[in-house]
Amino acid sequence: MNIRPDETEIVGSWIFNDNRMSADSAEARIEELTGSHLQKLANDSTGWEALYRDPNDGRLWELTFSHGPMQGGGPKKLWNITNEIARQKYGFQNDDLGTRIINA
Repeated sequence: MNIRPDETEIVGSWIFNDNRMSADSAEARIEELTGSHLQKLANDSTGWEALYRDPNDGRLWELTFSHGPMQGGGPKKLWNITNEIARQKYGFQNDDLGTRIINA
């Protein structure tokens, strides 16, 4: 599974159906991308948000949870961020951004 070059954001949702909450297809796609395609580079200081790199094109992607008050932070959001944002938020130095991969 790949991320298209024109994509900059993938936002999941939870669907309430038959008295159950379930993930929509975007949520499932984020789970698959972060689990098997994207390379994990870092977690933020809270441990909730994470930085990934797409090995196909080198773009950086941040996994966040858009609805903090919800159980588990709510649905996932995966969005393309700049190198500068990644350096500032995740504490990378100019020379080590993109060279470090951590085990998920």
